[in-house]
Amino acid sequence: MCNLYSLVTSQAEIRASFGVARDETGNLPPMPGIFPDQRAPIVRMTESGERILEMFRWGIPGPEQYGEHPITNVRNVKSPHWRPWLKPEYRCLVPVSSFSEYADTKPKKTPTWFALDEDRPLFAFAGIWRPWTGVRGTKAENPDRIAEEHRLFSFLTCDPNGVVGPIHPKAMPVLLTTPDEWSTWLAAPTEIALELQRPLPDAMMRIVATGARKDPE
Repeated sequence: MCNLYSLVTSQAEIRASFGVARDETGNLPPMPGIFPDQRAPIVRMTESGERILEMFRWGIPGPEQYGEHPITNVRNVKSPHWRPWLKPEYRCLVPVSSFSEYADTKPKKTPTWFALDEDRPLFAFAGIWRPWTGVRGTKAENPDRIAEEHRLFSFLTCDPNGVVGPIHPKAMPVLLTTPDEWSTWLAAPTEIALELQRPLPDAMMRIVATGARKDPE
């Protein structure tokens, strides 16, 4: 399960790479360690068909019968809980420079960072988003623990490839690396978009750092 990633690509490059027409993120600093329940940038399509860059919170509540705990990684796309959010209007791109899985070392697990190469070129997780009303955020952000309207995101996972598998044998995020894949994920019919739920070929990524909870880059 991927619960840590980084985004250190410049804001201008993010906008240019993903064809963003509107940027609602303000001044976006480098984010070398993004954790669950934090706000991070996503790219989605508006009703008019333009791409917008916005800050959403990471983690969509799971099924009510399991306590609605925030889910950061979505694997079972056949679940009726996730099916409504797989429509094009609720798909998004999650910009990423690198992501981390924890190697099962002793005495404590070791963060292991993966990227397309040492230069951390930009890619995207295949994300979904939804509006939700409830209590989220830290006590510093919401000291009175008031229910508010949030826009939340998660991203899809798949079987691990040969690079991630030795570190985390259960799953890896769905990585999208080309403009064609980004367009397909944002706009194609669901059955076509879900063909992208597959491991990235081993030759297209590598381990770039170990040991730190932020990508040392």
